[in-house]
Amino acid sequence: MAEALNSLFKAECIRNPVMRPNGGWKSVVDVEIAVAEYVDWYNHRRLHDEIGLVPPAEFEAYHWARIEADQQARITPQHYPETPVPTGAGSK
Repeated sequence: MAEALNSLFKAECIRNPVMRPNGGWKSVVDVEIAVAEYVDWYNHRRLHDEIGLVPPAEFEAYHWARIEADQQARITPQHYPETPVPTGAGSK
């Protein structure tokens, strides 16, 4: 899996002429900036097929919000039905 991601990264970022300024990298700083931009795009704007054509960061935020909402729903008092206490039982 790591090799597949590495190959994808090389094809889309490093070897892609569109990503290279003026046909080549001038310094390591140029490569670092390109990598940061690629990672940002990959996580925040890329539409992913397997998760409903939404960016991975959006899907993850939805996932954790749903888990938190489920946990909150489990601990709210509305899920504990009130059982009426019999009045007069054992009292004088």
